[in-house]
Amino acid sequence: MDADKCRGALLGLAVADALGVPVEFESRARRRLDPVASMREYGTHHQPVGTWSDDSSLTFCLAESLAKIGAYAIDTHDLSRRFINWLDFGYWTPHGQVFDVGVATRAAIAQLRAGVAPEKAGGQGNYDNGNGALMRILPLVFHPLWQQAAAAERQRLTHRVGSPTHGHYRSTLACYLYLEMAWGLVQGLTLAQAHQQLLREVVPALLPKLAKEIHHFTRVLDAQLALIPEADIHSSGYVVHTLEAALWCLLRGQFYADTVLTAVNLGDDTDTTGAVAGGLAGLYYGAAQIPADWLQVLVKRAEIEALADRLSELK
Repeated sequence: MDADKCRGALLGLAVADALGVPVEFESRARRRLDPVASMREYGTHHQPVGTWSDDSSLTFCLAESLAKIGAYAIDTHDLSRRFINWLDFGYWTPHGQVFDVGVATRAAIAQLRAGVAPEKAGGQGNYDNGNGALMRILPLVFHPLWQQAAAAERQRLTHRVGSPTHGHYRSTLACYLYLEMAWGLVQGLTLAQAHQQLLREVVPALLPKLAKEIHHFTRVLDAQLALIPEADIHSSGYVVHTLEAALWCLLRGQFYADTVLTAVNLGDDTDTTGAVAGGLAGLYYGAAQIPADWLQVLVKRAEIEALADRLSELK
């Protein structure tokens, strides 16, 4: 696996997350008056410059688990223990403690802590479709079991890895479409080609439980997604909105920086929209295109790069 693609994905996600943290929950109207153009400090969560959130932390938990368990297995019990250690003890946090956690993720981790099986811990109701699995799922695209599996098994693996925090099949479908977009980029497709592949090849191969949710993703799967007006793109914490907004930013962008700044300046769930767009943008454009001054202030940059290298060594 190309180490630069892994580095680009993890660094791209964390940098965009860190751009969004100081302005999380602020409106799009506020961003129009005061657009984010570079790294900021303090703000919403009163964190130092370059600080990333739960989006990156849980992504790194998954990457660590995949790298540790190795190329021949995916262990959701190991992953779940890492989630618990993150929330309870500050594992893979930027400064040793958690300052931001989604309601559904906190509830699911409480279930895991109580001994509920990982596949049953995440909420499975219609109102349990926040973006907490989507924001962390990207490392799965680098695992050999996922890469080598047929479409049906890829969908099952995606559900297994998403379920410890989000068990609804709508969330699984969002994660799966995102991973397939990432897989197209890993294979060298352009952003437009990878999106077209979703429409042409991925959707027809969906399992029935995922196919039942496809009507929620009409805009995500619109061949003209990039032409939809910004006013029609929502940037809330709903998983469909996050995927829609992230892909919209990607398909309109021309390089890493403009893609993630567009995502953050949509307002509302700025860190997660940024992270989801930033992971794919970093994967596509490469770590070298992430602005150097943003990377210089990224907390634990060296540790993130080392983790990306371990993940890339899975064969």
